[in-house]
Amino acid sequence: MGTEEHKAVARRFYDEVLNEARVELLDDLTVEGYEEHDPIPGQRTGREGLKDRVTMIERGFGQRFTIEDVVAEGDRVVVRWTGRGTHAGEFMGIPPTGRSFTIAGIDIYRLQDGRLAEHWHVVDQLALLQQLGLIPRSEGAVA
Repeated sequence: MGTEEHKAVARRFYDEVLNEARVELLDDLTVEGYEEHDPIPGQRTGREGLKDRVTMIERGFGQRFTIEDVVAEGDRVVVRWTGRGTHAGEFMGIPPTGRSFTIAGIDIYRLQDGRLAEHWHVVDQLALLQQLGLIPRSEGAVA
C-alpha cells in the first residue's frame, strides 16, 4: 500500500471509529498485536486495548475529532487534530464535570499490511484539565 492508502486508513479511524463510535471496525483497521505507546490506565494491550481506549474516550467525553492535517511517508501517518467534547462520564476515575473542551493533538501511526499497528501521540492535556476545571488556569490565560 502507498501513502494515500495509509492516509485513508487513518481517516477512517477518526471518521468512522472515533466520531461514529463504530468500535467493531477496529477488527478490519488494526493488526491484532496493535501497540499503544501511551495507554490509558486500565487499557488492555493489542487490538482489544484500542477498543478499550476508544470506548473510554467515547463514554467519558463524547469527543469528536476534526482532522486538520494528514501527512504520510513510508509506513507512517501523522494526523494533527482538534478534539471537542463534554466531560459527561467518568474518565480515569474522575467524575464528570459537565464542562466542554476543545484541545489539540498529534498522533503518529505505523501501518503494517494496510492496518494500524502502532501509535504514539502528543495531546494538550494541560488545556484539557484547565477547561474541565480540574486545575487552575494561569493568570492572564486566554479562555
